[in-house]
Amino acid sequence: MTHVPRKRYGQHFLHDRGVIAKIVAAVDPQPGDAIVEVGPGTGALTRPLLDRVPGLEAIEIDRDLAARLEAEHPRLRLHRGDALKFDFARLPTGLRVVGNLPYNVSTPFLFRLVEVADRLRDAHFMLQKEVVDRMVAAPSTSEYGRLSVMLQYRFEMRKLFDVKPGAFRPPPKVDSAVVRLVPRPAATLVVRDRAALARVVTAAFIKRRKQLRNALAGVIDEDGLRALGIDPRLRPENLGVPQYVAIANALGSGAGG
Repeated sequence: MTHVPRKRYGQHFLHDRGVIAKIVAAVDPQPGDAIVEVGPGTGALTRPLLDRVPGLEAIEIDRDLAARLEAEHPRLRLHRGDALKFDFARLPTGLRVVGNLPYNVSTPFLFRLVEVADRLRDAHFMLQKEVVDRMVAAPSTSEYGRLSVMLQYRFEMRKLFDVKPGAFRPPPKVDSAVVRLVPRPAATLVVRDRAALARVVTAAFIKRRKQLRNALAGVIDEDGLRALGIDPRLRPENLGVPQYVAIANALGSGAGG
């Protein structure tokens, strides 16, 4: 029986065998890997993943699809519910996360992934191409923003390949892309307060067209920026991740603002 995609879940089911094969090849699952698939849907990726590993965890919010997946794949351990609320501490560390993420929850899920990055080995996602371009964007480009900074601080990321709408049923109205995320080693994470980093980055990019002295007014003053070697006349998109970390750490030491 064909499953009718549900708009409330943003369902677009991958069916292109060539694309599926490219994703599985990029993940390169090995028998000892702890893999969790987010939003397995009709099982297009589930089946080839289970061909490579003895067992698989999966998180599925759609009850009808969850029941079908459990019936079809006895080696699948299925968790019914919302991946945004899922407790990843229930799964082993060194986790490999794979998923064709619904576009309407992709950004919140990526920020959720930052919170559990210390439990991950890597992640491979199919996302809206625009989102992937923002994730991997370099400073001083139009795509660079809050998502870029917060994810690049925590992960090494690489866009792997683009995917056209025809690879899905129903076809989305936009192109997609597959991206790989690998958590940065803990020793490289030098921000003292991640919440402070989030506050600085959010404040900056809410006013991304303004100069830093205006965008970060009330967060850090011009003297504080200059003390860090940052020109207050620059715009938020001109700063790299290390400069945002420096501002956040300065706030923690009581500098400027």
